[in-house]
Amino acid sequence: MKDQTDKMNLNRRQFLTTASAGTAALMLPWQLRAQEEAKTTLALIRGGTPVERLTAALDALGGLSQFSPKGKQIVVKPNIGWDRTPAQGANTDPELVGAVVRALKDAGADISVFDFTCNTAQRCYRRSGIEEAAKAAGAKVTHIHEKRFDEIKIPAGKLLQKWGIYRDYLEADLRINMPILKHHTLAGISMGLKNLMGVMEDSRPSLHNNFDEKLIDITSQILPELTIMDARRVLRRNGPQGGNVDDVEELNCLIAGFDPIAVDGEGARLFGREPSDFGHLVEAENRGLGSTSRPQGFREINLS
Repeated sequence: MKDQTDKMNLNRRQFLTTASAGTAALMLPWQLRAQEEAKTTLALIRGGTPVERLTAALDALGGLSQFSPKGKQIVVKPNIGWDRTPAQGANTDPELVGAVVRALKDAGADISVFDFTCNTAQRCYRRSGIEEAAKAAGAKVTHIHEKRFDEIKIPAGKLLQKWGIYRDYLEADLRINMPILKHHTLAGISMGLKNLMGVMEDSRPSLHNNFDEKLIDITSQILPELTIMDARRVLRRNGPQGGNVDDVEELNCLIAGFDPIAVDGEGARLFGREPSDFGHLVEAENRGLGSTSRPQGFREINLS
């Protein structure tokens, strides 16, 4: 497998062109945005429909135009991991996925949607409703191919120094992570960082020991430029797979932001917990990947 670390670094440098060269070399995209006074960098939207929540979030964050999406290859990475219906709360809301794809398509982007599923991919893609919604909105929907993983280096990894990451994710001009907020028996909670396991080479059992450190080793190298977290139907118990609709609470919320650690921090609070309750969030913050605290640019919007 060829090394794609330089490719990821190049994409991030291209993303930072709005800043001076010296500053851009030292700062992450969301840190640059945080410098812009009165600019929203993290948004919590309550009420309304999925489309209304998405529209409010994107408007608050400055719109898609800041990414110059026309002609770009953009990956939208929802959670499609389970053979479950939308009502069961195990996968990202297909209506929201379709809305994101449609907004990107209207802006002239080429969009790919995929996930490394836990159950059989064909069943997960179909039963989740995501395949149909994403295709109808104009995305290319594909299954993960086992031979399309490239090894990346993890220079500062505590336990891992390399790992296979899906090539299409690495080579994208822009990555939008679309997790669903839910309970998880191993991690305690599943949000954005956990959702990135869907672009990792399938060695899940080997990650279960020292999970927090290993997850952050890998995700430190593949953080997305934008995270849009679905909190419409929240699986409170028996995650990540669920199955009983009685375990699902309808919150009708959405969290979006540039710092994936901040988005997950807000997700933890919306779940009724503190970010410090979850080892992988503590690990990510301790390594300087982002902050779980609400930034100066936090904004909460109530639509109902």
